[in-house]
Amino acid sequence: MDAKEYRFNGVSVIEIIDDGIVLDGLQDLLDIVSDYSIKKIIFRKHNINENFFKLETGFAAEILKRITAYKISIGIVGDFEEIENISLRDFIYESNEEKQMLFKKTVKEVLRVFCR
Repeated sequence: MDAKEYRFNGVSVIEIIDDGIVLDGLQDLLDIVSDYSIKKIIFRKHNINENFFKLETGFAAEILKRITAYKISIGIVGDFEEIENISLRDFIYESNEEKQMLFKKTVKEVLRVFCR
């Protein structure tokens, strides 16, 4: 797993770069946070276990609960325009409003929000 660090306006953000799944469970998130000591992390949609996007599994809720407790922000980059599941669409909308977990199309869009 590789990572790229961005620094803008005194804010550090790490982008996780990998071809495979890097967020397969809560422990993966905790390991990344402890390895990089940064509280703003960008993942690509394809790097996250698909169960995250099936809200009934509780995986997304578990991650959201933990990032809220630890004051971590996560950006998830991918195409979320064509999501048919209404619950997931609502979750994405509400998350983008709260800005602790962002769902954006590009890294640049996530950085704009994280580094204001």
